[in-house]
Amino acid sequence: MKIGELARAAGVSVRLLRYYEEQGLLASRRLPSGHRRYDADAPETVRRIRVLLAAGLPTRVIRDVLPCVRGAAATAFDPCVATHLRAHLEGLDARIADLQGARTSLAGLLAATEGAAA
Repeated sequence: MKIGELARAAGVSVRLLRYYEEQGLLASRRLPSGHRRYDADAPETVRRIRVLLAAGLPTRVIRDVLPCVRGAAATAFDPCVATHLRAHLEGLDARIADLQGARTSLAGLLAATEGAAA
């Protein structure tokens, strides 16, 4: 399928598809004219990429886990992916804890500022 057809089928922009290709997440064949052609399963690959991006995974990790897809479901992966996902989840948990601490500090500063103004 052509890049425009894939964009419509996957519900994303042509520019985004080019970016995914640059990042090594999506493969195409080039015709002698230079136009891209994608396999019939490309819309599903794009859906998987979108699911993983929505989970907060960076493209470098997505590139590693895409080969571990199991079956047709966008969220079915081989157990080899668990290590990547667990590490990312732990990183998110640490960032959330840091943000909660910063929020508590900021709320305290605001309360003290508003109390001093009264």
